[in-house]
Amino acid sequence: MLNVSLVTTFFLTGLPHAPALDTMLFGIFLVIYILTVLGNLLILLVIRVDSHLHTPMYYFLTNLSFIDMWFSTVTVPKMLMALVSPGGRAISFYSCVAQLYSFHFLGSTECFLYTVMSYDRYLAISYPLRYSSMMSGRVCALLVAGTWLSGSLHSAVQTTLTFRLPYCGPSQVQHYFCDAPPILKLACADTSANEMVIFVNIGVVASGCFLLIVLSYVSIVCSILRIRTSEGRHRAFQTCASHCIVVLCFFGPGLFIYLRPGSKDAVDGVVAVFYTVLTPLLNPVVYTLRNKEVKKALSKLKNGSVFIQSK
Repeated sequence: MLNVSLVTTFFLTGLPHAPALDTMLFGIFLVIYILTVLGNLLILLVIRVDSHLHTPMYYFLTNLSFIDMWFSTVTVPKMLMALVSPGGRAISFYSCVAQLYSFHFLGSTECFLYTVMSYDRYLAISYPLRYSSMMSGRVCALLVAGTWLSGSLHSAVQTTLTFRLPYCGPSQVQHYFCDAPPILKLACADTSANEMVIFVNIGVVASGCFLLIVLSYVSIVCSILRIRTSEGRHRAFQTCASHCIVVLCFFGPGLFIYLRPGSKDAVDGVVAVFYTVLTPLLNPVVYTLRNKEVKKALSKLKNGSVFIQSK
């Protein structure tokens, strides 16, 4: 149950920058946001209409694109409003609660999903003959449902711990969106216990997922090295390289912000841009430009042959 708070509106400080850069930053982030939404929508469309992409890997990629599209939408539009209007920095107390919950819900779900995707790649490369039976449609659906459920529970804990405290002023959040560390600094009570629980909670989830991903890819590399043909090794490495790039861009900044001692508001704001703005854009770029199957499906979609096949 959320405590009654004297603060009814928070004010986001936004990204640290010179005021003269407002227009330029607005244009840059607007273009990135539009490309992110269109890119992820395109992936969803291509996978939906091309029957050749109805495999576990692309089933997980569909969920990833859906998450990224909304993950960016949770933070970027509010940041754009703050860049063009001083009034855009204001956010109501309950809107802040909703933003924090949505951010951690989508972020932690994506964290779990990356872990599932690395496990999927491990099975595909290490057990190619048994892969289809091990990663059946039912198993895929259960794994994805588990990621969404785990993400919602994790976010509920984060949100409840943050907003159960009283907030009686000040109301200026040193960030461009509502996140637990900058919000807790405004609480009118001792936050040490909350900060420790949140630190452990995020630490267990993020570090645990990252460790499982690393173990999966160590096993994958060992399996790839046993592949006899150089072409087979190249294809396997290429399939996993794109996933590794996106994983590092997502986990690196997140671990830096949440698991290091002390918090630097300006540094956190800049680093957060990597996983809230750039990573959602990186996914469609990596999975389209580095993936022959998706590029082939895009070519079919352009020529209209996909729609003919799907009928």
